[in-house]
Amino acid sequence: MAESIRERINSSLKDAIKAQEKTRMSTLRLITAAIKDRDIAGRTAGRDAGVPDTEVLAILAKMIKQREESAVTYEEAGRLELAEQERSEILVIRDFLPTQLDDDEINSACEAVVQELGADGLKDMGRTMGALKERYAGQMDFGRASKIVKELLS
Repeated sequence: MAESIRERINSSLKDAIKAQEKTRMSTLRLITAAIKDRDIAGRTAGRDAGVPDTEVLAILAKMIKQREESAVTYEEAGRLELAEQERSEILVIRDFLPTQLDDDEINSACEAVVQELGADGLKDMGRTMGALKERYAGQMDFGRASKIVKELLS
């Protein structure tokens, strides 16, 4: 059986600790803390098992988005060393995401799902985005995909 993302993160954290890679170590600790937070939230909602890999991918994607926004803010404020730190954290987090689809691949995927579902109006937007998120978790910028789907459906 393939190793889960959580297992890959934990073994990478052990390796980073042994190698004393400070940025990688701190970033991986932030990732594990975010996953544990989601686990706890799930238990209070009545879920016994930990979060599935699809949810871990969503957590990682959100962490990348937050860091990209922070890096831009730091650059605008002239704090280049902090922006660089955010970007180095993004590189660590990306190691655990599947290969990202480029614009052409996102376009093709959106067109295929719209056609497959027979979506024919904005009323089908939610259903289409749900199918994309299910199939391409962690591989696609869903903000970009949403704009494409909206154009296709209007």
